[in-house]
Amino acid sequence: MIEIAPQQLPTLSRWFPTGSPGLGALAEHVLTTGAGYWWADRPDRPRVLAVTCGDHVLLRGDPSALAPDALARFADQYVETPSRFWPALGSAFERVSPWERMLYVHQAQASSCLPRTPRGVTVRRLTPEDVPALAELHSENAWIHASWGGPSRLAASGHAWAAFAKGRILSVACTYFLGSAYEDIAVVTVPDRRRERLALACVAGLAADIQARGHTASWCCSRDNRPSRLLAWTAGFRLTREYVHHATGRALAHEVRAAPVPASGGATALA
Repeated sequence: MIEIAPQQLPTLSRWFPTGSPGLGALAEHVLTTGAGYWWADRPDRPRVLAVTCGDHVLLRGDPSALAPDALARFADQYVETPSRFWPALGSAFERVSPWERMLYVHQAQASSCLPRTPRGVTVRRLTPEDVPALAELHSENAWIHASWGGPSRLAASGHAWAAFAKGRILSVACTYFLGSAYEDIAVVTVPDRRRERLALACVAGLAADIQARGHTASWCCSRDNRPSRLLAWTAGFRLTREYVHHATGRALAHEVRAAPVPASGGATALA
């Protein structure tokens, strides 16, 4: 797979339909924010197309067009793709783990009132002045701003709410993938301040913003993540569907023989 520029993209309607919730908003997010990459098996009339953002991959097209090592760049990521690609994933990586996921959609009639928070805690929308506090989150929580390209871009986006105490961020909820109809959200709370309804307060503020923009919030989580499922339900999200994406491991090495160069010197497109 080779990286292609946005201006090289084919018409995307058949590849990644617009107005989709959950990971379906990833392609629109990359087009809107520029935080992500496009990949194809060839630059002209691609047969396989992928879009990546953070550690997530959407993969579409005809898997029979893939070279043996074409998927190697998607090692150690989460790949969502039709089942026809699953054999190709299995032959490309040392480990491919299916992960059952649940997609929730926010209900418009759900209350958007901020729950009461502990004394000394303020819940509000992030601003550019909050970059240092966002950057100070522990590295294990840095994924929360990965889909925007870092803390500066998330803080300036207007698409995040956080709970603060003495200048420290305790919890943050943000639009992780920004679509034209849906905004898929993510939330994280520092370990020592969980069970204080801080995440719920951040999600409530964010959901109200999303509704005011004329969009609908969606929420994806692992089927085994009971705390996330409970938080989604409490915040007014309801289950829409279940799906599977795959966590990939290290790429397998493939022996690739060099193709002979035509005597005429003609160029050969590499997948």
